[in-house]
Amino acid sequence: MNSVRPNKSDAIKEFEFTARDFERVRGLIYKRAGIALAESKQEMVYSRLARRLRATGIRSFQAYLDTLESKGDDSEWEAFTNALTTNLTSFFREAHHFPILADHVRNRKEPISIWCCASSTGEEPYSIAMTLCEALGTLTPQAHIVATDIDTNVLNTASSGIYALDRLDKMQPERAKRFFLKGKGQQEGLVRVRPELREMVTFKQLNLLADSWPISGQFDAIFCRNVMIYFDKPTQSKILSRFVPLMKPDALLFAGHSENFLYVSDAFKLRGKTVYELDPHRAAGRPAPPRRLEKEL
Repeated sequence: MNSVRPNKSDAIKEFEFTARDFERVRGLIYKRAGIALAESKQEMVYSRLARRLRATGIRSFQAYLDTLESKGDDSEWEAFTNALTTNLTSFFREAHHFPILADHVRNRKEPISIWCCASSTGEEPYSIAMTLCEALGTLTPQAHIVATDIDTNVLNTASSGIYALDRLDKMQPERAKRFFLKGKGQQEGLVRVRPELREMVTFKQLNLLADSWPISGQFDAIFCRNVMIYFDKPTQSKILSRFVPLMKPDALLFAGHSENFLYVSDAFKLRGKTVYELDPHRAAGRPAPPRRLEKEL
């Protein structure tokens, strides 16, 4: 029998979903986006891709995947990738990073340039923008943030800068008042990021596995938080190596709370809790200098 192990929900499943279908999905999303789906994600995959079957009118997972591979429809590949991308975010998530960023940019020569490479619905890049405004004492600092994500749906939300008011519940009232505009009338219950912040951020679609990235220059900091956990170690190593030429010599790299880059790259050294900086010797392919030992008395 070549089916996923049955459970209580199998009797009411709309589409047959075999173990072979699941393995095909795992292989396709890994090749397309580098995402390594765990075996425990079978139900999640079924739930999310069943929506695509309904939308396309295709009646089986096998036929859907056959169509996806044979026709090479870019819009459906995009929908497939969007469906399997997890987006969990909030304003000032992992708050310990933002004072470190503020201290970092205060001592740097403007203009400041930062890349947020998994921007989701925009809360993270806008949190970065607010931090820059506060650190540099102006709503219009000489700073630019490139915010990218593979999911085009979340990028549309991010670029609008419109959120439900309760998304600000955990934010300091003074900060919320300074950086957001409250909706009125039909827009009541919504807030919008101030135009000064939106002008600081450029949103772009970017696949970290693509052969080329639509970005250039060098950044003062890169935020790559809670995205590497979806990649295997070889993929993580490849991406980190591509970060190196895009970073200024003393740039910072911010990781997610459950991510550790020291085991997959020699180019970085730990600066603080899930914050890294380039090791200039290792990044250039040279061995680090030996430590100087104090002369014994």
